[in-house]
Amino acid sequence: MKRTALRVVHLLLCSMPFMAVVAHAQTDYPTKAIRFVLPFPPGSGTDSAARESGNYIARRTGRAVIVENKPGGNGLIAAQQAAQAAPDGHTVFITSMTTQSVNPYLYKKLPYDPVKDFVPVAMLSKSAMVLVVRNSFDQPKSVLELTAKLEAQGEKLSFASGNTSSLVAAETYKRLAMSPSTVHVPYKGNPQAISELIGGNVDFMFADLTVASPLLKQGVIRALGVTGSERSSILPDVPTMREVGMPIELTVWVGAYVPAKTPSTIINRLNELLNESTQTKEAKERFRLSGGSVVKMTANEFQKFNESELQFWGRAVRAAGIQAE
Repeated sequence: MKRTALRVVHLLLCSMPFMAVVAHAQTDYPTKAIRFVLPFPPGSGTDSAARESGNYIARRTGRAVIVENKPGGNGLIAAQQAAQAAPDGHTVFITSMTTQSVNPYLYKKLPYDPVKDFVPVAMLSKSAMVLVVRNSFDQPKSVLELTAKLEAQGEKLSFASGNTSSLVAAETYKRLAMSPSTVHVPYKGNPQAISELIGGNVDFMFADLTVASPLLKQGVIRALGVTGSERSSILPDVPTMREVGMPIELTVWVGAYVPAKTPSTIINRLNELLNESTQTKEAKERFRLSGGSVVKMTANEFQKFNESELQFWGRAVRAAGIQAE
């Protein structure tokens, strides 16, 4: 018995250096450049969050972070490509509820599975949306004025959407305003949609507050209502949609995902790096200026958050009366 025990101890001691090397190899991440794949164009809230986090990780690890914007198809193109990447942590899908929570209810068949094909890693930002129009004398100055205009000439008016969350918000508003004939004009992202709004090609839209904030400060667009449960700190004079009789409470967020089967050691390390990136002075200043925030979570906590959001946006899509294509 004693010899057997001594032999086991000897084997364990001999194997410890090898085990240490394996453990180090598993956590020695990243080992090369990291690719951030995004479903939205430059200038979007997702893009801003991704570039800020990418810059931090590059400084922290000495490895380059390359941001690849692949807009179009409500995120289907980028999601499919990210899902098929090698599960080694060097391809990270930076996206939002559009691909992970809303698309499953907008399409009867998706080229990816947001639950089976991805592992949630960390949240990068969170904010409300804001209902906006052009800031000109002939445009509505309140939600009530816009609603009255929709009731009077709904078929002559149009709204833009830069992602599926803005679509759900607008369709919900249309339903509450009883204006089903208002025309929907989709765009690849919020920056393009807002540009068309400013140019007079569409009449209103729900935009991510992080994207709309600079334009509101410049005075080129006008905020009528926010979709948060309370007023925004940067728009204290703008009522919530619920305050004006339109019970629309929708929060948009940006998160990071990796392909399924990525090792947990890599997921935890990436979670650590991304959480650190949202706590820097630069990130906090961006949140202050844009009215955004972030909830620091472990990868497991973010996964549970995703599960609840999938259910929440399913209810929101059904309430908006949107039929899957």
